[in-house]
Amino acid sequence: MMEIDVQLKSLIFSFIYGMFFSFLLNINYKFIYNSKGIYKIIINSLFVLNNVLLYFIFLKKINNGIVHFYFILVLIVGFTFFNINYKYLYNRLRFKIDLKRH
Repeated sequence: MMEIDVQLKSLIFSFIYGMFFSFLLNINYKFIYNSKGIYKIIINSLFVLNNVLLYFIFLKKINNGIVHFYFILVLIVGFTFFNINYKYLYNRLRFKIDLKRH
């Protein structure tokens, strides 16, 4: 059994990592659409492999690598949350950067 504080840390990490993965995926799309056929496959495969390994390395540090279904579910919720709010966050960040320049 996992303690409640470890579960809570794992849930929060999964949500944040879902948002982080969504952010990186949006950046990765630019590389995928601007490259040729075999490079798309290589870039996409390495991207997914690196992110999955990174998720499990951090999860191992938090809770010894125990994965529950609800961790993956919260990861998907974080991913979806960021995708829904991406344009709003992007425009807001761009607006703040433009304000600093003036």
